[in-house]
Amino acid sequence: MSQEKASNRMWGGRFASGPDAVMEAINASIGFDRKLYAQDIRGSLAHAAMLAKTGIISAEDEKKIAEGLNAILAEIEEGKFAFSTKLEDIHMNVEARLAELIGPAAGRLHTARSRNDQVAVDFRLWVKEELQRIDAALGRLIEALLSRAEEHAATVMPGFTHLQAAQPVTFGHHLMAYVEMFGRDRSRVRDAIARLDECPLGAAALAGTSFPIDRHMTAEALGFREPTRNSIDSVSDRDFALEFLAVAAICATHLSRLAEEIVIWSTPQFGFIRLSDAFSTGSSIMPQKKNPDAAELIRAKTGRVNGHLIGLLTVMKGLPLAYSKDMQEDKEAVFDAAETLDLMLAAMTGMVGDMEVNAAAMRKAAGAGFSTATDLADWLVREAGLPFREAHHVTGRAVALAEEKKCGLEKLPLADLQAIHPAITEGVYSVLSVANSVKSRTSYGGTAPSEVRKQIRAWRKRLKRDARPHKNR
Repeated sequence: MSQEKASNRMWGGRFASGPDAVMEAINASIGFDRKLYAQDIRGSLAHAAMLAKTGIISAEDEKKIAEGLNAILAEIEEGKFAFSTKLEDIHMNVEARLAELIGPAAGRLHTARSRNDQVAVDFRLWVKEELQRIDAALGRLIEALLSRAEEHAATVMPGFTHLQAAQPVTFGHHLMAYVEMFGRDRSRVRDAIARLDECPLGAAALAGTSFPIDRHMTAEALGFREPTRNSIDSVSDRDFALEFLAVAAICATHLSRLAEEIVIWSTPQFGFIRLSDAFSTGSSIMPQKKNPDAAELIRAKTGRVNGHLIGLLTVMKGLPLAYSKDMQEDKEAVFDAAETLDLMLAAMTGMVGDMEVNAAAMRKAAGAGFSTATDLADWLVREAGLPFREAHHVTGRAVALAEEKKCGLEKLPLADLQAIHPAITEGVYSVLSVANSVKSRTSYGGTAPSEVRKQIRAWRKRLKRDARPHKNR
């Protein structure tokens, strides 16, 4: 049978001839939704098994369907399957090939099912599996950050606000800020999985079906927590895809922020880190250059992921219930965002583990810009009993004097400090060094090395707990 005849038959008697070339080009989705082949076949196997168990089709037909579907799966995975744009999408391509392999029994597979609930279940399965991959990738990135944070729990560096040196912190503490961010990303991934973990199969076109199907059976067979509860909503919404893109965009933004810092840190002006050749490139004209291209590309690809989120939000914003063909535009955005985020996570995990840290450069920079000024103000409050606003004013005068003398606060003579305020004693020098400043920040979540190590231990326990398998993850 020709593909054109097969296409006409799949449409049914309403259409006497196939679509013209333009309609075929705009209507076909097989160029990208072939990625759903495994999920489509898996959903069809579960549907066929349920139809047989409920007596809607015979056991003999179900056996033929299962054998045919498994044969098609093997053909696709071996690269032997001939995809056709005339057959429009992955569902019709698989069904047409099934008819070629097993004959009339193939026509029974679509009983009590529509392409609307079929694509919804395929896409949910794919997104769920991709979220599980991202969950694992985030775990690996967090592990890499924890290892570097532990190594540099006491390595002093400048902490910044407005990209100006603010207060000294440790590099370990700085990296742990990203552990917290990626930890929340991981939490969002798991929340998204929990929300999409409902099976739309059996909702049919939009109204359900009059056949005595068992939707709980298919939901369980496909690894979903339960079936969806409203047939219209089941086929007409893509908030699980939107949530995937939102999660991806937030995670990509966190990756971009770290990438930006890697770019800055690796400049000769900062010199805080050095990336190996594995994550850098050279210049075609300037032999001395070593460019942090992997970090720059992570930064750039974030725009791509963010764009996909806005794109799909715009597609969905005006659609009346139930299904509209507009929703075919959901997959390319999700597929590309997933592929992009997977690559970004792998590259960042590699860079974190690979970068060489220049602790001496960090330590030198930590003392610049009068970064212990807040420590002086705190000392005046704690030891001299000054109100904080007065202590802030006194500290400002000390900073102005140090600036005039072109020295650090810790280099100002005691007499000069006492001329600013007589309550200042020699004990103030115990807080004016960056090392002592960092050690003193022992509040929960602070930058003191002891506190950083506590947080690292807590995170390692959390990762072990999160690694335990649980139902329907």
